[in-house]
Amino acid sequence: MNEIEIDDTPEDARLLAAYDEQLRGGPKGPGVHQEFDGRLLRVTGGHQGFISTPRDVGPRGAELDALIARQRDFFAARGESVEWKTRAHDEPADLTDRLRAAGFVPQERESVLIGRTAAMTEEPALPAGVELRWTTDPSDAERIAAMESAVWGQDMGFLAGFLQGQLAADPDGIAILLAEAGGTVVSAAWLMLRPDTDFAGLWGGSTLASWRGRGLYRALVARRAQLAHRRGYAYLHVDASDDSAPILRRLGFRAVTTTTPYVWTPQAG
Repeated sequence: MNEIEIDDTPEDARLLAAYDEQLRGGPKGPGVHQEFDGRLLRVTGGHQGFISTPRDVGPRGAELDALIARQRDFFAARGESVEWKTRAHDEPADLTDRLRAAGFVPQERESVLIGRTAAMTEEPALPAGVELRWTTDPSDAERIAAMESAVWGQDMGFLAGFLQGQLAADPDGIAILLAEAGGTVVSAAWLMLRPDTDFAGLWGGSTLASWRGRGLYRALVARRAQLAHRRGYAYLHVDASDDSAPILRRLGFRAVTTTTPYVWTPQAG
């Protein structure tokens, strides 16, 4: 695995503290239920379970093992997989070792990047024949899911339901952006607008293979930054892959930590 460079200035420490204070929650939307087990937040009702914690989970040793086992057993009883979202600076330091011991499997590590919206408001350059447009049409969610399925080589149909549900439940909390060429969705991304925080979240950004390397990812970021800035958000945040992180860093994003999902599935259990 490639080494990820983390920025380490007083400003980066301030951004990380704001991230920990404001962005440690979980997904919301129609049919989604949140509940706490101590400091731990457990979310059900999505395409899989989700767990997030504050920077310090709280219990140590055997008590932490019991907390982890309760979550595994809770989702085992439901016959569902669950993602436990960890960050590199989480405490205690042996949390991920204990997750592995309980059958949770680490997925690909990503960089947590934060950028100022005011620094990314220039109009993006687009490849010839490509148009960017915002959409609230539920049928476009189906087209986005089909594009994502083609990109990743697996069924991403659940994404259509997620986007449609967000549009129905909180249309002011999500902004969906399409890149189209000749009537085909070639890339798409969305902006999650978090009320009562300084942050808007960047999601999506997948692009069909034949359209990569032409600046679409960068254009989607810039257009969403414009909207976030107009809505009064000071920062964008994103969990970025090794492919996306260098592009974002060139746009002025700072890497404040890393995040690794640990997933337990009934089959593995």
